Amino acid sequence: LKKFIPADKLWPINEYWYFHAGAIPDNSTLGDATRLLEKRYGPSNSAEEFSRKAQLAYYEDSRAKYEAYATHWSNRKMTMNWMMNNHWPSFFGHLFDYYFKQGGGYFGTKKACETVHVQYSYDDNSVAVINGEQQPVNGVKVTARLYNLDATLKGSREATLDLLADTSKKAFDLPAIPDLNSTYFLQLELRDHAGRELSSNFYWLSTKPDVLDWKGRADTVYTPQSGFADLTGLNQLPAVKLAVRSESSGHAGENSVRVTVKNPAKAIAFMVQLRLTDASGDDIVPIFWDDNYFSLLPGESREISARYDSSAAKGPPRLQVAGWNVTASSTAITAGK
Repeated sequence: LKKFIPADKLWPINEYWYFHAGAIPDNSTLGDATRLLEKRYGPSNSAEEFSRKAQLAYYEDSRAKYEAYATHWSNRKMTMNWMMNNHWPSFFGHLFDYYFKQGGGYFGTKKACETVHVQYSYDDNSVAVINGEQQPVNGVKVTARLYNLDATLKGSREATLDLLADTSKKAFDLPAIPDLNSTYFLQLELRDHAGRELSSNFYWLSTKPDVLDWKGRADTVYTPQSGFADLTGLNQLPAVKLAVRSESSGHAGENSVRVTVKNPAKAIAFMVQLRLTDASGDDIVPIFWDDNYFSLLPGESREISARYDSSAAKGPPRLQVAGWNVTASSTAITAGK
């Protein structure tokens, strides 16, 4: 936002923002986006807060679209993403932006399009597994765990499945939990018969459902809502400071960085975002992360890698770590052997 909106016009949303919005009447003033974010996540008080909620919502949206397509295997025809990127700075419809920066939608899509994948189905509160391989995958174990906002485990379920090639299979319905917070979390894991992780997925859900207003639908572009999920509990998550290690290496003009992130706190670290910046403070782009916008349960750690062309960096890179409730940090990257 700071690259194409003057500093004195960055907040509140105004005509400078509208110039980069959509042609549809409500989109032209970001009305749809603002209404959605305020109803589901609460009002924003700054451009930073609005952006954080927007990236989270677009992660949800993109992941759900491709996961819904994957589970309806026998009835699938095609799906189209509009659009991958923009020819000028814009506020909607891109997985990476004009500057090649990848947002929540990119990583939501990347997660949903895993070849072997475990996922939640919003329509019937079930868990399914996708096998996009051309051979069967047998003896996989599916585990679902439900957590309250304070990271208390409230319920779980698991099953072992055999998967045919190029198919999807429902694993189970999630159990009814009577005392869940209005905003809660679902963690899914898929492991092979040897215990190796094949897929993981993390959802933020609400006991209050989204309700689509089909009768009020006036066109094929937009379906209004008469009810919104309550995800405002996310704003109550306590701050978390992560333990981070990183090292880099390079060969033949391509650099790579490996980052280990651990959550030593008792709270969930929600939507952790990793960035590499150069000496000027700009993001190094294009860059290809294994994963991003991920969450960590208490005590959980992840190793994430990224690769980029050495010519994309102006000087030694720095690792920037932030997130929904993550204390921001900036560290130099150690050169590997």
